[in-house]
Amino acid sequence: MIDKICKFLTDKIRKEMPEMDDEKAEVINYGLQNIIGEIPKTFLVLIIAYFLGIWKETLITFLLLIPYKNASGGFHLKTHLGCILGTTIFYCGIPFLAKVIVLNGILKYMIIAFVWVFGMIMIRLYAPADTENVPILTKKDRKRQQIISYITFSIGMLVAGIIQYHMISNILILGYFLQTLMITKLAYRLTNNKYGYEVYGDTSIQNV
Repeated sequence: MIDKICKFLTDKIRKEMPEMDDEKAEVINYGLQNIIGEIPKTFLVLIIAYFLGIWKETLITFLLLIPYKNASGGFHLKTHLGCILGTTIFYCGIPFLAKVIVLNGILKYMIIAFVWVFGMIMIRLYAPADTENVPILTKKDRKRQQIISYITFSIGMLVAGIIQYHMISNILILGYFLQTLMITKLAYRLTNNKYGYEVYGDTSIQNV
C-alpha cells in the first residue's frame, strides 16, 4: 500500500516537473516512502511499547534521539517488515535496558567519555551517513549535517553526565552509542547498504 501511494505521488510530481529524470524520481520516491512509512511505524512501535509497559520511555527515546539521528544519518533496512522490526527493537530495547542498567560514580563518567570519543571519531569518518537512494551530494549540506552531528552528540553526552535521573542518562548514553554504530562502514556492510559516495563517486559531490 505504501509503495503504491508513493509511486502515485512520484508520478504526479513528475507530471508537474517533466524535466525530472529517472534517477531524481527514484530519490523522491524513496524519500516519500521514508516519510509516509514513518507515520504508521511510529504508532505501531508506541502501541507495542504500551503493551510492554514502556511507552512513555519509548516516546522519550524517540524525542531524545531525533536531533542526532536526523543529522548523522545511518543505514536503512531493505524491507518494510525488516524496518518495522528493527525500529521496534531499537526504540523499545533502549528504554528497557535503560531501566535495568544502573550507572553510578566514576564508571558512568568513564563510559560517557568513551562513548563521546568514539562518537567524535565516527562522526568525523562517516557522518552524515547517507544512502544510495537518498544521497547528500553537496559539500555544503554534508558539512552542515556533520557539524550538527558534532553539536547534538556532544550536548547529549553533556546532559547524560549532568542529569540526575538515571533513566534519561542511560537512554542518552545507550541510544547515542547505538545510533553511532549505525553510521559505521561495518553496519553498512552487514545490512548490504552503500553510502551515497560509493555509488555516485566523490566527483559527484558539488560545492554548492
